[in-house]
Amino acid sequence: MAAERFLGLRITPLTRRRLYNFRANRRGFWSLWIFLALFAVTLPAEFIANDKPLLVRYDGAYFFPIIEPYPETTFGGDLPTETDYRDPFVKELIEEKGWMVWPLIRYSYATINYDLPVPAPAPPTTENWLGTDDQGRDVVARLIYGFRISVLFGLILTVFSSIVGVAAGAVQGYFGGWTDLLFQRFIEIWEGMPVLYLLIILASVIEPNFWVLLVLLLLFSWMALVGVVRAEFLRGRNFDYVRAARALGVRDAVIMFRHVLPNAMVATLTFVPFITVGSITTLTALDFLGFGLPPGSPSLGELLQQGKANLQAPWLGFTAFSVLAIMLSLLIFVGEAVRDAFDPRKTIA
Repeated sequence: MAAERFLGLRITPLTRRRLYNFRANRRGFWSLWIFLALFAVTLPAEFIANDKPLLVRYDGAYFFPIIEPYPETTFGGDLPTETDYRDPFVKELIEEKGWMVWPLIRYSYATINYDLPVPAPAPPTTENWLGTDDQGRDVVARLIYGFRISVLFGLILTVFSSIVGVAAGAVQGYFGGWTDLLFQRFIEIWEGMPVLYLLIILASVIEPNFWVLLVLLLLFSWMALVGVVRAEFLRGRNFDYVRAARALGVRDAVIMFRHVLPNAMVATLTFVPFITVGSITTLTALDFLGFGLPPGSPSLGELLQQGKANLQAPWLGFTAFSVLAIMLSLLIFVGEAVRDAFDPRKTIA
């Protein structure tokens, strides 16, 4: 209550009950905070794991290599190309007249460590905390970037698929009749298609990247919410207040999205975390099979594939499996807490 007065918010008793039920599920409540903390840490990945310094002071001037590329000639070198700050010659040039502030991890997701004491994949060391992959790239850096791209992909796909699925279910349930019948037959045919095989075929024909994969997965992922929203609209369109609004001449679009949709969203929100889990899992599977993000991209699925191909380097498979298991478990626990929050049978004791 004090927080509400301080923030100037007015929380209804129903919302307060849902928040209480969400917090009562301790596993889901703390999973949400842990997941948000991990996501917040990986969002500024370039400032945590990078092969470029955060700040360079040279000859009395300050430079920010992460934000802007500088040629080697800027620091007294001979080449007009972008500076390789890991080059011992460049380090010596800069340290003669200044200093550098490095990120916590001095590797980006594509940086190759050419000074490995053993052939790649190299085991964990103080230089590479979780070792390197079979190309000599730092596993920690690739995990940080891979975690970020997987979560962003899952969240973006969840948002777009929810918008399309809710709109399709709303149209079906509200209008019913032939609209509902024809739409249901189309969905039954569309759902019967072998999604993974079709995605593999399309990905082999079209050069895959982040946005292409997003569109391809959106073609099939929108159906997850159609059934729930359709059922809620079929039930809600016969309520007295909906009939009264129709009698008063209120437009169908206004009735659907202002009066019926808020009630339908209660059941819909409980599915959102599970849709995110499915999106991340599908991207990981495509990357594992080699039909996902372009080669060289930071990917948890690609790291899993490397673990499978390099059984003599167990840290690769174990690391990728652990990160995926933790990420997906946290999202599942959050989904269970959201389900409890919107459960009408749960009341405040």
